[in-house]
Amino acid sequence: MQIQLITVGKLKESYLKKAEAEYLKRLSAYSKTKVIEIAEEKLTEPPHEAVIQHIKQKEGERILKHLSPDTYHIALAIEGESLSSEKLARQLDKLSTYGNSRLNFIIGGSYGLSPEIKKVAHLKLSLSAMTFPHQLTRILLLEQIYRTFKINRGETYHK
Repeated sequence: MQIQLITVGKLKESYLKKAEAEYLKRLSAYSKTKVIEIAEEKLTEPPHEAVIQHIKQKEGERILKHLSPDTYHIALAIEGESLSSEKLARQLDKLSTYGNSRLNFIIGGSYGLSPEIKKVAHLKLSLSAMTFPHQLTRILLLEQIYRTFKINRGETYHK
């Protein structure tokens, strides 16, 4: 399986970079996993709704350049479907069984994803009803992807 995390923004804190490196190392036993960082739009004024929509649109345009039609797109969105780890594992197993061996997980910037990205997503996934910084979401998502492989292979994983 080939997995890409397409994410707006860079990791700045060293502890998050270390966590990402650790999960990418663990995932290498199960899949080819890589992270594509998309430039985050700079905010030059107080965030009025029109400015926020413009930011999401510009970031969405950058994300679209990395999407291909032969890949299954999963967009992280607070209004998306909330799945348990076990249900996510079954979903990913089902996708790979039926020929979707290339997956994109898409994480938006501070203001979320553009409507265009949500429209092309095959699945909108919510990690929680709570809001998390997108850098932390990246680590949580990597951990959950790793967990799905462990579940699907019947391997033990710490609780």
